[in-house]
Amino acid sequence: MLIAIAVFKLLKALLLIVIGFGLHHLLHRDAEEIVRHWAHAVRVDPDSHYLHAAIAKLTGVSDRKLEALSIGTFLYAALFLTEGIGLMLKKRWAEYMTVISTSGLLPVEVYELVVRPHLSKVVLLIANLLIVAYLIASLYRTRRRTAAVCATAATPNALQG
Repeated sequence: MLIAIAVFKLLKALLLIVIGFGLHHLLHRDAEEIVRHWAHAVRVDPDSHYLHAAIAKLTGVSDRKLEALSIGTFLYAALFLTEGIGLMLKKRWAEYMTVISTSGLLPVEVYELVVRPHLSKVVLLIANLLIVAYLIASLYRTRRRTAAVCATAATPNALQG
């Protein structure tokens, strides 16, 4: 299960890296022209409501805000990469890091779901809740196992002394 969580984190990191480069690419350029070019390249309907919504959002964003969003996206991707690689290597610190970072963002996800409900947000929230629950249970089991091993190892020494 740790490997599945690691892959999930690494895929999220990869997606954020792509988005970060996309945002960076929009700096100092005509966002509308770039979006229309890509929409044409992937054969999106030029009259699509989603295309017009994306253009409206991007044309109202300043270069400074695009740069900040790009940097934030790369930092967030770095966090996911660190978690994913650490989990892939089965490091306990990565489990703690993932529990803390994922739990810390759950209130934001709930708020976003309440403000702008969407099925993808529900799925992501459930996935993150399951990840946190699994990792907490795993850390608890590991802690109990370590305590049991330490207790067993300490018992013969106590009898000899």
